[in-house]
Amino acid sequence: MAHQFKPKKIWVCGHTGMVGQALCRYFKAQNILVLNVTRNQLDLRSQDGVLSWLKHNKPDSIIVAAGTVGGIQANIDRPADFLYDNLMIACNVIHAAARQNIEKLVYIGSSCIYPLTASQPYQEDDLLSGSFEPTNQYYALAKVAGIKLCESYKAQYGHNFVSCLPTNLYGPGDRYMGKHAHVPAALIERFHLAKINNWESVDVWGTGKPKRDFLYVDDLASAIFKILELYDDKTPINIGTGRDVSIKEFACCLKDVIGYEGKLVFDSAKPDGVACKSLDVTKISQLGWGPRTSLNDGLQKAYQDYLNRYDN
Repeated sequence: MAHQFKPKKIWVCGHTGMVGQALCRYFKAQNILVLNVTRNQLDLRSQDGVLSWLKHNKPDSIIVAAGTVGGIQANIDRPADFLYDNLMIACNVIHAAARQNIEKLVYIGSSCIYPLTASQPYQEDDLLSGSFEPTNQYYALAKVAGIKLCESYKAQYGHNFVSCLPTNLYGPGDRYMGKHAHVPAALIERFHLAKINNWESVDVWGTGKPKRDFLYVDDLASAIFKILELYDDKTPINIGTGRDVSIKEFACCLKDVIGYEGKLVFDSAKPDGVACKSLDVTKISQLGWGPRTSLNDGLQKAYQDYLNRYDN
């Protein structure tokens, strides 16, 4: 087992996002000092700005949860933003962390960067063994670069920089961006509007057949804390439930949670993405971590958060 790291002062980079909010909740509950800086105060795409901020604030560890994100349509519409923003954030934060000798850094990637041809469930060694899924290739390329930066700074300088690959996430703090949102947020918003407007049916993108592993975001936060404490390997580590459900099953569960009584119409003219995306979670399980939130309970909490923030 790796030497146990005890964080005292963590910079959650990207604290306003769904993942960042969950991390802040978790670390504060552990009585760890959490540093935040807003986008208006610091542009993470500025190398000088990031280095200056780190010199002044001196955290002992960093979680890189910042990035430009979105669903399939957002990736299609904004490929340059997804590549440039995520490349610059990774380069600037990881390089500055090395310059300032930060004790531990965890870079958050995504399971969507695994190759189309990799067998199920995805194992960490499958990374870069084939081509990216075309609809998110620019985002995937940037995320792989961040992972390889962590690996290279560890190899050349011995920095304790590691990376992780979470599965599909949902929960409080998600972003509701209409057609540009990820599947959980897009469906929560659509089903809620259908419910309050008494729509007879709701369209769901794709055939409903693709399978995904959905992880409640607060469970991710506990996994990242475990990685921060115990994981030192150069290869990324998967984070997921180890169970997958079809988009149709997910949509039907969410429909029941929201209380929408109309029909679901699956639009096969829209892209499905990868047919199946499940993760081998052996490594994270060996660290003593496992998810605690069921899909139904997690969706209840996610929907309540949507109502609290958006229902007028």
